[in-house]
Amino acid sequence: MNTKKKVKNGIYHILVFGFGLVMLYPLFWMFMSSFKESSTIFTTAGQLIPEKFMITNYINGWKGFAGISFSTFFKNSLFISVLATVGTLLSSALVAYGFSRCNFRGKKLLFGAMLASMMLPGQILMVPQYLWYQKLGWVGNFIPLIVPFCFAIQGFFVYLMMNFINGIPRDLDEAAKIDGCSYYGIFGRIILPLMTPAIITGGIFSFMWRWDDFMSALLYINDAEKYPVSLALKLFADPGSSSDYGAMFAMATLSLVPIVIIFFVFQRYLVDGIATSGLKG
Repeated sequence: MNTKKKVKNGIYHILVFGFGLVMLYPLFWMFMSSFKESSTIFTTAGQLIPEKFMITNYINGWKGFAGISFSTFFKNSLFISVLATVGTLLSSALVAYGFSRCNFRGKKLLFGAMLASMMLPGQILMVPQYLWYQKLGWVGNFIPLIVPFCFAIQGFFVYLMMNFINGIPRDLDEAAKIDGCSYYGIFGRIILPLMTPAIITGGIFSFMWRWDDFMSALLYINDAEKYPVSLALKLFADPGSSSDYGAMFAMATLSLVPIVIIFFVFQRYLVDGIATSGLKG
């Protein structure tokens, strides 16, 4: 039985390792291509390792366009992603607490509407949202990319945090009420600190989604100096003239660094999203 179990484990790990290589190969190919000359990237696409490693693509890519350094695009992405993520987490946590702990008229109807909003494709909302933001005078700056997320518009995070709060014993709420805490006091002093795993998990996903958001930036940002990284990368590819794919791959590689760092720093919270983990210690 031990031999059979070892064989199954061996096969399982080989398959997972092979599947992982298949998934990571495009990223590895992009990384290696960033060290090739732009004119040879696609002519030597089958050759993974460059014959000669060059950092020229990173130097040229970092210079940016029209006097705008690529560091400006990174600052824009960081500004948008951090503020939108903080707004998403705070608003989603508050709404999730209301759904989990408060009883009010229309609660089930609102909860059903939230679940329905998770099933709507984003493309359906693009036109009405754009018209609305245009009337508000928001088009052309960062406001449409930040402010809406401060109102818990993403049901996924509300649902994630609500399930986490449901697992926290209500005895803690009752004890806090006896000590004179209001609903807001219970949320700020009891629930919110225990929600750390869920908040960090939501923060990772929210930051990744905002950092990689191309379509929203394409719709609302029309000034190159305000471009985030996701939108600035397309400037390297010009269908009307030559395209600098080497610089594009180099900057695309650098754009992955913040996401990779955040993932490895907080990865343990991705699997630590149950209430009992928040109650330890």
